[in-house]
Amino acid sequence: MPQTDEGCGEGPEDARRKRLLFRSHHTGMKENDVLIGGFADRYIDTFSDADVAWLERLLADNNDIDLYNWILGKEPLPPHLDHPLMHKLIDTKNAL
Repeated sequence: MPQTDEGCGEGPEDARRKRLLFRSHHTGMKENDVLIGGFADRYIDTFSDADVAWLERLLADNNDIDLYNWILGKEPLPPHLDHPLMHKLIDTKNAL
């Protein structure tokens, strides 16, 4: 994330991404911390503002075990989560 020369004075979007990064590593289930946190570590700098908002909603609106099962393909992905970012997360799980 871009920083000022002093390393402080972040803008609201930088702070939002840092909060999302923290939340991605503290989902409530260690397995999801690894999967989602590793994904966020790798790609957060490439996320659009819409991607950030979508991942925030994903983490806020879903049960940990459901997320885990969808990411691993143990359960079918619900239509409302058929989103490019979710597919990228699913495709990236093996590289983490």
